[in-house]
Amino acid sequence: MQYFLQDINIGNNLKTLRKRFGYSQSELVAKLQLMGSNMSRSTYSKIETGTRNIRISDFIALKQIYDVDFSEFFIGLLLK
Repeated sequence: MQYFLQDINIGNNLKTLRKRFGYSQSELVAKLQLMGSNMSRSTYSKIETGTRNIRISDFIALKQIYDVDFSEFFIGLLLK
């Protein structure tokens, strides 16, 4: 199982995308589960707050759900 290591928090961008598309965390997780993810709502919440890393497969599923370019997940992130 491979994860993205969040050395820069992308959680705010994930939250922004989720809200832009009008999903609650529970609704989004239900969509992820339909795509084969076993993620729970509490796990997704931790990803948004940056306290848990995201699986690459879940990241790809989010891209498919939102139908956006991967760059949307990284808008405004800068190295310190």
